Formats: sequence, C-alpha cells, structure tokens
Amino acid sequence: MIKVVLFLFCFASALTLSVSESKSASVQPHAAESFSVGYIQMKTAANCSYLVVISTSCSSPKFTTDKIGITFGDAYGNQVYEPRLDDPISRIFEQCSSDTFQIDGACASPICYVYLYRSGAEEGWEPESVKIYGYNSEPITFDFNTSIPNGTWYGYNLCETPSSSSHQLFPQKWLMSLVLGFVLSFLL
Repeated sequence: MIKVVLFLFCFASALTLSVSESKSASVQPHAAESFSVGYIQMKTAANCSYLVVISTSCSSPKFTTDKIGITFGDAYGNQVYEPRLDDPISRIFEQCSSDTFQIDGACASPICYVYLYRSGAEEGWEPESVKIYGYNSEPITFDFNTSIPNGTWYGYNLCETPSSSSHQLFPQKWLMSLVLGFVLSFLL
C-alpha cells in the first residue's frame, strides 16, 4: 500500500512540476535577437493571402509618419514579410483606430510569431494589437499595448521548436520524477 501511495505522490508531483513550468513565464513583447530579411525573401516559394488588422492604441500620438513593417510566420520556417505598411498620405495608424492590410507571402500555419518594425523620428507609436487571419488556421491576436522602439524588430515569438531549451526541460523533469517514484516504490 505504501508503494502505491509513494508512486502516486511522485506522479502527482511530476504533473504539478510540469504544469507550473509551462505557466511560469508571462509572455510580453520583446526585441527580436536576430532577424534576416534576405532569408525570408529567398525562402518564400508558395503564396498565401493574409488579412492583418493592426489596432493603434488611444495612448498613441494622433498619427505617425514613421515607416512601419511587419513579419510573421510559423515554427516550420515559413515567414511573411512586408517592409512597409504605412502610407503618409492616407494617415493610417491614427490614434484609437484599426487598419486592415492584405499581405501575400509564404503559407504559414499556425502563425506563432509576429514582429513589427518602426523607423522614423517620431516617438511613441503604440499598437494595441495585431490580429492575423491566415491560411488554414484560426485567427490569432497578439496584444502589444506598448510603443515600438525605433530601428528594432519588436514583438512575440510563441513558437515551440524541438530545439528550444524550455521545450526539452519539460519532458526530462517529468520523466525523471516518474522514474524516481517507480524505483522508490520497489525499494520500500
């Protein structure tokens, strides 16, 4: 009986450890560590159409004349790149408004990252959110609510790849706890 209780305790501990690890990091927008536009343009073979809705926060300046670009994609290396969404004549990206763009690019599914790029002298443009309606996937919304730094790709990467360290730690710790519980249950 003690062996069964010990085994169940170790199993429950392993399960609790795995759940707490997966929820421990709060995801916030951040600067991309490295990014290569040339790679994206060369890799694009197939074309799909996306609808991208960028909502500008009411905390943002009335409008911006800065150059705004976007890139997004999936965990399999399919990436979409649009170097310039802005149009100074039409005054898009106005405060408290949403702008919709149709962008063609590689067929990415499911979309798990998005980065925005701002280049210009004006400070403070603050997107509230970016919503992407894509090829063969549910629409996804990325909440920003922060100003985009000048000259930096800034956004989210929620992709899980087999080579990411946090993805590898989860099964190893869970499996180790389970094996330890199994071994201890035979020793007692």
